[in-house]
Amino acid sequence: PILRMQMPELLQINKLSAGYGPLRVLHEIDLSVKEGERIGLVGLNGHGKTTLFRAITHMTGWQQGSIKLDGEEIGGSRSLGAGRRTAGLVKKGIGVAPQGDAIFPGLSVRKHLECGAHTKSAWRNRRERIEEIFEVFPPLRNLQHSLVGKLSGGERRMVSVGRMLMSEARLYLIDEPSLGLAPKISQRVMEALWALPVSGAMIIAEQNISLLTGRADRILGMHAGRMRGDIGH
Repeated sequence: PILRMQMPELLQINKLSAGYGPLRVLHEIDLSVKEGERIGLVGLNGHGKTTLFRAITHMTGWQQGSIKLDGEEIGGSRSLGAGRRTAGLVKKGIGVAPQGDAIFPGLSVRKHLECGAHTKSAWRNRRERIEEIFEVFPPLRNLQHSLVGKLSGGERRMVSVGRMLMSEARLYLIDEPSLGLAPKISQRVMEALWALPVSGAMIIAEQNISLLTGRADRILGMHAGRMRGDIGH
């Protein structure tokens, strides 16, 4: 914990509000994430977890407030053009595993993983990176030439998370990794996430707090679009 306190802040969010059309979902969110931290974000559906991730990546309908990544402002006021800056933010070091599978059913596992190598360096290192992902998710090695659309729910989730890891990001945003999975499969996916050698930081949005307890450095709660603060372990 002492070393973590000394680590620099990777993500700083101040007074972030965001929504879609006339609907305000986030209300002046403040959040600071240090390099190396793994944070759990809990809350019921509809209370803002996914919208927070979408705001960080400029995918909301509108937003205002400050978002800094490695000290660089990537937020600010925006009312139009959701997604226009998202590709640039990926190149700056943000990786996202969205809620659900978000797959291309007709691609093989290996092709799917290669799609995640967005940057030049990630593409150069894609073969080594894929081998690392097979170490994290061993079932994918034997399935690498199988079509993703024919995999089980747990296997598809592994592919989705693996594709995110191909980006060699500084900040990983993982939305509801256990959603729709059997308890044993959920546990397996989460154990793999906690074991990942991440040099930056990771935020995992999850409804099941038991999957975060004892593993996350901090567990933060969200309710009605507002941060409830650290809710302990």
